[in-house]
Amino acid sequence: MNAPLRRVGLVVIVLFGLLFANLNWIQAYKADDYRNSDYNGRVQVAEYERKRGNIEAGGTALAVSKETGGELKYLRTYPGGPKYAHVIGYKPVNLADTGIEESENEFLAGTSDRLIGDRLRDLVTGDETAGANVLLTISKQAQDVAYEQLRKNRLGVKKGAAIALDPSTGAVQALVSMPSFDPDPLASHDTDEATAAFNELQQDPDGPLKNRVLKEVLPPGSTFKIVTAAAALENGVTTETKIPAGPSWTPPTSGQPIGNAAPSICPEAEVTLMNAVTESCNTGFAQLGVRLGADTLKEKARQFGFDQDEDDLSVGRIGEDGESVATSRTGSMENADGSVDPAALAQSSIGQRDVRMTPLQGALIAATVAHDGRQMSPYLVSQILGPDRTTNYYPTTKPRELRQPVSGEVAADLRAMMVSAVENGTGRNARIGGYTVGGKTGTAQDGDKPPHGWFIGFALDKDGKPVSAVCVVLESAGDSGSAEAARIAGQIMRAAIASPGSR
Repeated sequence: MNAPLRRVGLVVIVLFGLLFANLNWIQAYKADDYRNSDYNGRVQVAEYERKRGNIEAGGTALAVSKETGGELKYLRTYPGGPKYAHVIGYKPVNLADTGIEESENEFLAGTSDRLIGDRLRDLVTGDETAGANVLLTISKQAQDVAYEQLRKNRLGVKKGAAIALDPSTGAVQALVSMPSFDPDPLASHDTDEATAAFNELQQDPDGPLKNRVLKEVLPPGSTFKIVTAAAALENGVTTETKIPAGPSWTPPTSGQPIGNAAPSICPEAEVTLMNAVTESCNTGFAQLGVRLGADTLKEKARQFGFDQDEDDLSVGRIGEDGESVATSRTGSMENADGSVDPAALAQSSIGQRDVRMTPLQGALIAATVAHDGRQMSPYLVSQILGPDRTTNYYPTTKPRELRQPVSGEVAADLRAMMVSAVENGTGRNARIGGYTVGGKTGTAQDGDKPPHGWFIGFALDKDGKPVSAVCVVLESAGDSGSAEAARIAGQIMRAAIASPGSR
């Protein structure tokens, strides 16, 4: 064989080798990607051949699939509309799933390995295979009230969030983010229509697609004083210990004077810790925080759930993947040389400076105080029933303790102070007849915007058992925002109490 033919043969052999290697690489590593790609039209058609399971709460279907007679056999629709949009998420044809639709996709789509018995039975009987049904912990009454009260708040605020939990179990009773959106257009089989609807929502400056309960972090203002108070109670302070206060106080070495919200709030030189919480005394807590030190304050906040790893917490099934939660942070309290900045520490002690908190974290603080210092893992899924609803694939009989930030004794002292804040102080609007309600308001400065209004709180029944814990935030609501947040929180807890199925 002459030299040119040998070279051609060598090139052919190399090309066949490369082709063989590429085929094997695709089979070994890329087959699943191509098979499950959103751009694979056959996968889309196959996915919509099977009826997707319902998502329900309190016996009401909030997400269902309807037969179309078209190439995509079933259309996903959302009878719950904007009221439940941030609880459920949505399942589009060409975009990414969100919320429960994403985290429970394998059960809803009927592809979970745990449903193999159902699929084999349908193969034998000839019945149409379908997805499993996901039942949520949401109380319909509490969700109705949370949505309507936020939407029609008396201050005309356009952005905010509310969440209610069962403190004893962590079951979510209500979850609302404002503004909301209609998920139906996003699930349209007309992909151009769905994309246009998504782009319009995505470009809305108010961010209706954002789940503010889980994803928004804002300065918590005076609600953070409960964390500072907990640290103080563990370091020699009692509810009756007098702490320095006064109408104004300037941190040492640097910083601006810190005042109270009104001249009538703790003008005296000293107040008890009980009065400092009841009246929401800025000067008292600023000085208390500096006395405790940055390490003590940050460690107590960490124990409540601040500054944890990004993937520490999600909300869906207990101990399983769900929708991730943004990390609440205490921020820096140090100078450039690493030493503690007393001005930063003082502002952080009253929930300002760089402290940021999600509404969920606020509800967890209130729930922890109500539940003897034990913080339960929050969850949304209560049951997963098979397609024929005869098998429960997820009986939530064992709520999980997430952490214990404070002892039962410290929690009892915090409860007493938060109850005093509702009965005698800034949280009066949250009162509920026949129940003991505790809480803490917060008016949080955030740059040049009007302050955010916060309220965290809980309700105890006549036996002292916690029945609901709540957090409400009204963004840029102004100075009266926390009082309105307290009023809305009381309405939500009252509805949760009246809904036995939520507990």
